[in-house]
Amino acid sequence: MTEIPTILLGDSAATLPFSAFVLASLMLAATPGPGVIYIVARTLAQGRRAGLASLTGVALGNLANAVGASIGLAALFAVSALTFSVVKYAGASYLVYLGIKVLCTGATRQPDKAIFGAADLAGIFRDGFVVALLNPKTALFFAAFLPQFVDQTISALLQNLLLGSLFVLIAVVTDSLYVLTASAVQPALRRCSRLRAAGHYLSAGTLIGLGVLAAVSGMHGSR
Repeated sequence: MTEIPTILLGDSAATLPFSAFVLASLMLAATPGPGVIYIVARTLAQGRRAGLASLTGVALGNLANAVGASIGLAALFAVSALTFSVVKYAGASYLVYLGIKVLCTGATRQPDKAIFGAADLAGIFRDGFVVALLNPKTALFFAAFLPQFVDQTISALLQNLLLGSLFVLIAVVTDSLYVLTASAVQPALRRCSRLRAAGHYLSAGTLIGLGVLAAVSGMHGSR
């Protein structure tokens, strides 16, 4: 998630039109944030299939957060600093673990293989899901963003679930463009040993850096 511009939130008592939701969602989803950086790093490291697997995992993790926000999980994060911190540090630690794992295993691969070896798509999907799921700021983002577009005369839970699902779908489309762009560059990393080495350290450093950033950041939503 990307940080929510205040202008998009407006007055919670007023329901913004659906067209505004679509436009705002496109703007927010297309803006590079930690989730996009993570997906691009995976794509550069292991190719298009790995990037798409990572994207799918992140999308389902975000969808789980949207559901959680709809049923009140975000409210728990907002009032319980301990719960928020436990989930946040668990997610940050997992990102750092992935970065260290990539750093350690990448150095043992042969030059003619992908930077981090053959892609384990199931594992990459799992990693993306866990990273997105253990980001409590995503649930807080949905809790702040979605109610602006809810019609109070209709079931709020159903509308939040539908709008959250639509936002995730929009993000899948924009994130897919990042995957396709990164995958077009990735073959050059495999052909050039210097670029491959640089990509190895860059991808590992990106994951570790995202983990550190997640650990030190506050409660503002980010994707």
